[in-house]
Amino acid sequence: MKILLADSFDESLPKKLAPFGVATADMGQLKDAEVLLVRSKTKVTREFLANASNLKLVIRGGVGLDNVDIEACRERGIDVKNTPRASSVAVAELAFALMLAVPNRLIEAHNSMKEGRWLKKEIKRTELYGKTLGLLGAGLIGTEVARRALAFGMKVVAYDHYIPNHALAELVDEPEELFARADYISIHLPLTPETKGMLDRHAFEKMKDGVVLVNTARGKVVVEEDLADALRSGKVAAYGTDVYMGDPPDPKSPLLSAPNVYLTPHIGGSSKENLLRIGDNVVEILKKWAKPVIRSARDAGVLVTR
Repeated sequence: MKILLADSFDESLPKKLAPFGVATADMGQLKDAEVLLVRSKTKVTREFLANASNLKLVIRGGVGLDNVDIEACRERGIDVKNTPRASSVAVAELAFALMLAVPNRLIEAHNSMKEGRWLKKEIKRTELYGKTLGLLGAGLIGTEVARRALAFGMKVVAYDHYIPNHALAELVDEPEELFARADYISIHLPLTPETKGMLDRHAFEKMKDGVVLVNTARGKVVVEEDLADALRSGKVAAYGTDVYMGDPPDPKSPLLSAPNVYLTPHIGGSSKENLLRIGDNVVEILKKWAKPVIRSARDAGVLVTR
């Protein structure tokens, strides 16, 4: 079996894959690959699949599958798997780091110190304690964010169309109720036709004045022009994001020049520990997937070599 690593994984993964076949990062071998491993960078489109005639399985190391054309894979008989549980802690910690950076004004404090300025009186902090966090999406990552928020003494409300109850958050029926109550909003929505552009000027108008937004989900959930306007007016006090309309963001993105924007280069799933977990999950997926493949080949009288 030939396994193609199209994106960056932990350096220990190829050795872990050895029992299943030959692992390679050479994209020139796409046409021979039976298994494709991707994270966020590689887009498994219909055109991409046209050059992967031998492909049988795509594994996306991470939560979402919006960079994989699932319908095109289904048409070609290609299985699609992901590792949703592996990334929960890593992404939640980054979301909370962005949330902490805003009221503590960490970027401004750091930059001023590096510039030789002592702004002890000028930099006024606020606290997360006692504030209300609204979760847009309360799945695995949202739950980990809720766990941390409760430890900081925050109140947690959540909107999630697919979850009937939640152990850590008070669920609300409509996003508008969350907008009206939340001091901080952390976004954990998949990119779907319903969520694309969900946070536009109409949504911002329904939020509290001075709300803080954190986005470690998908950049296309927000309308950048509307968010930039809300930041300039002060309706949105700050926006911390790890995700963009594209990787990297367009240099002309209005968010790059908007005030009070905290940016990280899509590193939510890039912790060392998470990459190790993803690798372990990939191995478990292959163990379960390879067994019926091997059995079928043996039943057909085919010698399977590794």
